[in-house]
Amino acid sequence: MAVATGTERRSRIAMPTLPPWFSRVAAIVVIIFAFIFPLFFGKADGWVDDMTLALAYTVMALGLNVVVGFAGLLDLGYVAFFAIGAYTTGWFSSGFYANSNVHVLVSKFQNSLPGIHLNWLIVVVIAMVLCAVAGIIIGLPTLRLRGDYIAIVTLAFGEIVRVFAINGDEIKIHGNQLTAGRQGITPIDSIKLPGLDPFQTLNLRPWYWTALVMVLIVIGVNIRLRDSRLGRAWIAIREDEVAAASMGVPLVKTKLLSYATGAAFGGAAGAFLGSYLNTVNADQFAFAFSIFILAMIILGGLGSIWGVVLGAITLTLINYRLIPDVLNDVPSKLGLDFNLADLSFGIFGFLLVIMMVLRPEGLLPERRRQLELEEGVGVDDQMIKVQA
Repeated sequence: MAVATGTERRSRIAMPTLPPWFSRVAAIVVIIFAFIFPLFFGKADGWVDDMTLALAYTVMALGLNVVVGFAGLLDLGYVAFFAIGAYTTGWFSSGFYANSNVHVLVSKFQNSLPGIHLNWLIVVVIAMVLCAVAGIIIGLPTLRLRGDYIAIVTLAFGEIVRVFAINGDEIKIHGNQLTAGRQGITPIDSIKLPGLDPFQTLNLRPWYWTALVMVLIVIGVNIRLRDSRLGRAWIAIREDEVAAASMGVPLVKTKLLSYATGAAFGGAAGAFLGSYLNTVNADQFAFAFSIFILAMIILGGLGSIWGVVLGAITLTLINYRLIPDVLNDVPSKLGLDFNLADLSFGIFGFLLVIMMVLRPEGLLPERRRQLELEEGVGVDDQMIKVQA
């Protein structure tokens, strides 16, 4: 009877065998299509705008996936790294500090403006370093914590950063404000890459391609990290922290590296969004944004790199395209006095509940996580071996 049950379960989860070259060819096709995607629309079309945001959020989701998906450390304060990255752009690519006069590798127009104006590539590096340090700081109090306690500490860190962002106009450093509070820092310099003109708001294609290159770089780094010794150590901690420590995995160093790596990716995406949105405002860094990014990982599949990409793009398009532009007036057509956009986070919650019931491993699950969530997988195999 055990043999029959085990065979039935294995057949139920069996996947069709694909040739070994299929995944690489599929990835190449998807990347080529992604590069030519904005050419099908106008230079400032809404689809290009939505997909640019989706790609920036994908970088953040891939960063959070390092912490949550690889290392198994629940982080509810990831919005803090978005804030630090965005404010780095505001500090070093605008006239916020008007009493300074620093210009490095910027355009002629930007070179004539007061304030600190650094090339965007320099700003990204600074943002990643600051966020990596902040990630280590947030990781230190969680080294002896597990489960819900880690979530509480990271949530508190995100709220601390948000409060500093709101009240930063009252914090003076050498006579200068830390932030501009809810008033925001604006305008912010457009991206200026070597050999190219500064990006323009009426031509979103360069912004899109820049975000796409960032996604490809982060995917490549994620794959290398996942398959490295460090990545295997993260997975070991996620599976069983005690067993990992007994096998010689340095818990302190490994956890802090996961926080620092994930935070650095979040800082890079924040630096891009600060320039793309042309403003950094304290109201952008609400707790709900952390849940939004976490939902992308859960939807796509914890620990699955390509699943996170799919989840990030899917949720972004649902939030910025499907709900406000397609389904927003459905309640009014039914005689109800509200817009569907008012219930966007309720819709996300409903989608996550459906996912947990129908496909808890995510849209494109990691193989290891899929086996973990399949009830009884491996148990019957052991019984078969014993009986044999």
